[in-house]
Amino acid sequence: MDKFLAPHSPEATAHTHITENWFNWDSDHPSINETLVAGCASYRAFDRYLGGADLFLHPRNRAELESVLKRYSYDVIHNAIAKSRSALQPGGYSRVCHLAEKSIRDVLNTADNASYLLALHAPNIGPSHHDVDRPTSPRSIKTK
Repeated sequence: MDKFLAPHSPEATAHTHITENWFNWDSDHPSINETLVAGCASYRAFDRYLGGADLFLHPRNRAELESVLKRYSYDVIHNAIAKSRSALQPGGYSRVCHLAEKSIRDVLNTADNASYLLALHAPNIGPSHHDVDRPTSPRSIKTK
């Protein structure tokens, strides 16, 4: 994770703040801290993608990768809003989404991050070691 978001990045700091203060992170302000939620959403999107546990359709290009990461960040945003006891300011949802999307784009635009992330879950091309003993043509079944 440090390759994408350093431990002292705003996103990592937001994630740490929200996870360590899950029961009262939203009580410091009369409305939801949009920057905090967006930073945490971006961080959790990359964390979820790196884990790959629920990644069924692997992204084939940068646009698909960005779409997956945005969708993951929206899940975090929705969960934070649903859990929060504070309200969003008018236009707050759009601002939070925009900030999270900008963070995701910034990470993908840095060095070779996009190609690294695409390669991480790319389907294997060619035979795997499990296919070595498998015949290439179907076998006939012998009957008496």
